[in-house]
Amino acid sequence: MKSKVDKLNWKILECLQLNARESFVSIGKKIGLTPPAVAERVKKMEDLGIIEGYKTIVSHSKIGLQLRAIVALRAFVGKLKPFLNKVDTFNEVVNCYRITGNENIIMEVVLKDQFHLEQFIDTLITYGETRTHIILSDVASNVPITKIGNR
Repeated sequence: MKSKVDKLNWKILECLQLNARESFVSIGKKIGLTPPAVAERVKKMEDLGIIEGYKTIVSHSKIGLQLRAIVALRAFVGKLKPFLNKVDTFNEVVNCYRITGNENIIMEVVLKDQFHLEQFIDTLITYGETRTHIILSDVASNVPITKIGNR
């Protein structure tokens, strides 16, 4: 399938990934298009599903969630489907992926403290075995997707 993302669209995507609130005027000045031309390209990429949405990134620590962790879950027989039906009700989970390998699920979670983590793990052990890794710092986060070969 031929990509709908030409060089100008990639430049627009790079700008929006760095700042989703950047104006079409500002983007247009950077890439040599008029604001209406930028708006038209953005709308087309939204319609095609290339741009899936926009979001606000919240500082977990500044709202009182001091602990971040990666939790891997190896589901017990018959417990994966019930977990998948329940996971979106866990407020602690900010990202959850179904994966290959020894575990079935890997989650990024945010928590108040180690006691909150203990309670969360106690909830998960009804679904399977867990492995937990405390996140110390971000090495790379929200890295913009660029055209392959441009990095």
